[in-house]
Amino acid sequence: MKKIIVITGASSGFGLMSAKALAQAGHTVFAGMRETTGRNAGQVETVTKFAREQAVDIRPLELDVGHDESVGAAIAKIITDAGRLDVVIHNAGHMVYGPAECFTTEQLAAQYDVNVLSTQRVNRAVLPYMRERRDGLVLWVSSSSARGGTPPYLAPYFAAKAAMDSLAVSYAGELARWGIETTIVVPGSFTTGTNHFAHAGKPGDTARAEAYADGPTADIADIAVRNLAAASPPESDPEEVARAIVRVVGMPFGKRPFRVHIDPVSDGAEVVNAVADRIRAEFLRRVQLGDLLTPHTH
Repeated sequence: MKKIIVITGASSGFGLMSAKALAQAGHTVFAGMRETTGRNAGQVETVTKFAREQAVDIRPLELDVGHDESVGAAIAKIITDAGRLDVVIHNAGHMVYGPAECFTTEQLAAQYDVNVLSTQRVNRAVLPYMRERRDGLVLWVSSSSARGGTPPYLAPYFAAKAAMDSLAVSYAGELARWGIETTIVVPGSFTTGTNHFAHAGKPGDTARAEAYADGPTADIADIAVRNLAAASPPESDPEEVARAIVRVVGMPFGKRPFRVHIDPVSDGAEVVNAVADRIRAEFLRRVQLGDLLTPHTH
């Protein structure tokens, strides 16, 4: 069944891949990105050309997840243009790389803003429509770093992704009785095929960063990056994340999995998440709220 979908952070990476794949699967996709008339104007042209050449319905949408006004206007436009919204995909995110101490407090706050607070802005704009219809899917693009192996120098990103994952889990239970489903897609490390590492931010405190680069930790960055890449199988394909999202969206109501892992490095997140999700389920049943584990039909 054709869905009306909005995906955040769709100018590149998993977001752009997923937007294209979902459109090719027959859905109407609003590809949210900021600065559509500025730095992302080229991406708007790319998406528009793709839609024309492939004869699919993918629409670039001005959507800056860092601002309430932009989010509200974008969601209102979708409702006006399409009449409804079936699926929201929280994909927008940004990575920084370097020793944790060397990032300023403001930089950590910015990581939380784009990776965590952005999802709250979008949810507050989207969920009233979904609750009114008693139907919808909220799909969160998490990260294996929230619970898996955590190589050094990615602390601000890891902490933010863990917070987002925790928020997703809580939302799942609160939305179930409204007929709104939750799926958390958990990509592992893909060192090629996306701009995550290439566009990673740097520490703001360069003096401290130089101290780390000259001290006993001088070799950590090189070892971590080199061996993380070596641990990834040569056939690793970030498009598999997009294909997984397409499969989840295409599933019938009530049959969608709570989590889906796509982790070529196998950093252990799938094992830890399985235990954590089982304990959550057992506890909810223990406190007589087991019905929150599955979405309700109306």
